Amino acid sequence: MSSVTSKKYTPVSPAEAVSIIKSGHHVFMHTAAATPQVLAKALAERTDELKDVQIYHMHVEGDAPYAGEECSDSFRVNNMFVGKNLRRAVNEGRADFIPIFFSEVPYLLKSRIIDLDVAMFQVSPPDRNGFCTLGVSVDTSLAAAQSAKCLIAEINPNMPRTMGDGNIHISRFDKVVDVDYPLPTLEVPPPNDVETRIGQHIASLVEDGATLQMGIGAIPNAALMAMKDHKELGIHTEMFSDGILDLFEKGVITNEHKEKHRHHIVTGFMTGSKRLYDFVNDNPIVRVLDIEYVNDTAVIRQNPKVTAINSAIEIDLTGQVCADSIGTRIFSGVGGQMDFIRGASLSKGGKPIIALPSATNKGISRIESMLKPGAGVVTTRAHVQYVVTEYGIANLYGQNLRKRAKMLINIAHPDHRERLEKEAFEQLNLKTW
Repeated sequence: MSSVTSKKYTPVSPAEAVSIIKSGHHVFMHTAAATPQVLAKALAERTDELKDVQIYHMHVEGDAPYAGEECSDSFRVNNMFVGKNLRRAVNEGRADFIPIFFSEVPYLLKSRIIDLDVAMFQVSPPDRNGFCTLGVSVDTSLAAAQSAKCLIAEINPNMPRTMGDGNIHISRFDKVVDVDYPLPTLEVPPPNDVETRIGQHIASLVEDGATLQMGIGAIPNAALMAMKDHKELGIHTEMFSDGILDLFEKGVITNEHKEKHRHHIVTGFMTGSKRLYDFVNDNPIVRVLDIEYVNDTAVIRQNPKVTAINSAIEIDLTGQVCADSIGTRIFSGVGGQMDFIRGASLSKGGKPIIALPSATNKGISRIESMLKPGAGVVTTRAHVQYVVTEYGIANLYGQNLRKRAKMLINIAHPDHRERLEKEAFEQLNLKTW
C-alpha cells in the first residue's frame, strides 16, 4: 500500500477561494508562521467589492495587505496580539486591539462572542487518510476551525506535519488552494552583553528538573544558552523557537520530570528557522496543542518547578508590569504572560520571572517610579515575583512597597538610581535609604 495519498481534493484559484467571503463577514486568519500569505493577498485584492469585513487574528507574518490605508473601508482588522506589521494601523486608528489572555481566545470563538463566518489556514498536505495538520500553529487556530461556518485552506508542502491537536480532514475545507512557498523564518541575532548577563541571571534561577516556558527573542535565547550545564529540563510553553534545539540535542531537555506529557515538548505554536521546522516535522516528541489547554493554569501548575520567562516594556517601583504598550501606544498584546506567571507561581517550586534590560538603547530607564500615562498593566504587582535585569535579580514576592522600591532601584541602571530614590520619596512616599 502506498504511504502517500493520491490527491482527493480539487484545488481552486486563490480568487475563487476567497470569493465565499462577503461584505460584513467575520474572518479569522491563521497565526504567525502559518499565516496564509496567498489567501491574504487575494482577499486584499477584493477591496473594490467588499465592505466592513472584520478580520480577527493573533500575530501574523507577512505584509498584511488588507490592513493598508487604501483598504480601510473594506477591512477592519481586530488584533488580539499586535506585531510590527500592524502597529501603525492600530495606533493610527485604522485597526483595533482586543486585550485578551491567550488562553481565553478559543472561548471567544467557540462561544460565538466572536462569531466567525470564515477561517483561513495554511496546512500541511493530506496524508494517505486525508488528514492535514495545522502545522506550526495550533494555538487559537484549532478553535477557529471548530467554530467558523466555512473553512479555506492553502495546502503547502513546506508546512511541517505536526503531532497533537491540529489534525483536520481535507473534507472539512470548503475551498482549497495549492501553494508552494517557504515558511517565514525568524533569525534572532546573537545576544549582546546586556542580554547575555540577563540570560545568566535567569539561568541561575532555573533548577535541574524544571519545566520551562519562554518566548522568542534575544533574552530567552541568552537564558537557554546559559543552561547548557543544566540537567533534565522539560518544556511546556505557548511558543518556542530555535533556542531549545541545542539543549535538546545535548540531552539537557529530556522532559522526564513533567507530570503532564512526560517525555514530550508541549507548545501552542513555533516560529524560527528551517532547522526548527525540520525538527518539528513528523516528530512525535513535539506536541502542538490547543492554547486553551497549553495555557490553562490548572494544567501548567501540575508540572514541577515551572519557570516562566517573560519580558516587559517597563515596570514601576511597586512592581506593576507593562508588557503591551508604550504609554497609550499599543506595541504587542497580553498574550500568555499572565497565564504562565500565575501557573508558575502555583507550581511546586515554580518561579515566574519578568526579564528586561535596565534601560532602552537610548538610555531611557525601563524601571520607573510610575508607569507612563496610559500604559497597560499586564502583570499586576500582586502577581509579580522575580524581576531580572543585567544588574541582578529582585524577588518581590511578599515584600512591602518600600522594600520593593529599594530592590528594584538596586537593579536599575546606575545612571537612574539617584533620581528613582528621590521620586520614590517625593511621589510615592517611599523612603528607600
